Amino acid sequence: MNMKKTADPEENTPYRSPVEPVELALETQIQFHCHKKIACFNACCRNIDITLTPYDVLKLKRRLGLTSSEFVSGYTLPFAMDHHNMPGLKMATKPNSSECVFLQEGGCGVYEDRPVACRYYALGSMGVRKKDESQVEDIYFVVKEDHCLGHNEPRQLSVGEYRQEQGCNEYDQANRAWRDIVLKKRSSGPTIGAPSERSLQLFDMCSYDMDSFRKFVQTEGFENVFKLSQEEKESLIENEDELLQFACRFLKQVLYGETTIPMRDGAGQSRLNRNGSAP
Repeated sequence: MNMKKTADPEENTPYRSPVEPVELALETQIQFHCHKKIACFNACCRNIDITLTPYDVLKLKRRLGLTSSEFVSGYTLPFAMDHHNMPGLKMATKPNSSECVFLQEGGCGVYEDRPVACRYYALGSMGVRKKDESQVEDIYFVVKEDHCLGHNEPRQLSVGEYRQEQGCNEYDQANRAWRDIVLKKRSSGPTIGAPSERSLQLFDMCSYDMDSFRKFVQTEGFENVFKLSQEEKESLIENEDELLQFACRFLKQVLYGETTIPMRDGAGQSRLNRNGSAP
C-alpha cells in the first residue's frame, strides 16, 4: 500500500486526507476514545460512506428479522467495486440526508450488530498482497477527521486491544475468505479480461443473498454436480454463518478453479455450465 504523506496546509492544498500514512502493527499504541459524553458523538454517523461486507449483511438482516433481499432493497445502496462492475453494497442514508439510516437520537440503533467499518473507526484496516507473495497481510492505520475529538481523549491502548474491544475479530474472521476473493479479482490484471455476467450474478448471490444461495444448494442441478453428505447439507441449511463460508469456497472454485468442494464423477466445468452453477 502506497500512501503519500499529506501536504502542508500552507501550500494551498485543496484536500487533506484523514488517513495518516503510517502502517500500524497490532502492538502499536494509539490514543483514542469515543463515548456518549464527547462533544462530537454521532458526528461520524451524520455523513457516512460505509461499504458493507457479507457478514455485515447477515448480522443486520437477522437483527431486523428480514430476508436478505428485504434488507438489501430497504437499507443498502448498490455500487460498482471496480471497472468491471463487481457488485458492492453501501449503507443507505436517510432521505435527502447523508445520515446513516440507523442513526437515532441516542446513537446507533443497531449498535450491537453495527458494520465492521463502524467498529474499526477511527482506525482503518485493509488486506494487502505484496508483490511476489501469496499471503494477504493485514495492515492498520489511523483515520483523523476534523470533526472527531476522540483522538484528544487521554486513553491509550494497542491496535490489537482496540480491535478486541470493538468486536472486530469476529467480523474479520467471517469476512476473510470473501476479502481474499475481492483482492484476487483486483490483482488479476487486465490480461484476465472482464468477468461474465453470470460470474457477477454468482458473486452477488454468494456475497449478499444467503437466502437464495441456501435454495441454490438444494437444487437438483447443484446436487448433480457437487458431492456433499446429508449431514453437510443439513448443517449448511441450518447455519447461515457456515453457509457464508461455503459460499466463498464455491466462488473460489467456480471463478478461480480452487477446488475444495468434492464433485461427482464426470462433473467437470462443462457440466457446471449446463446446470447453471458456473459462469
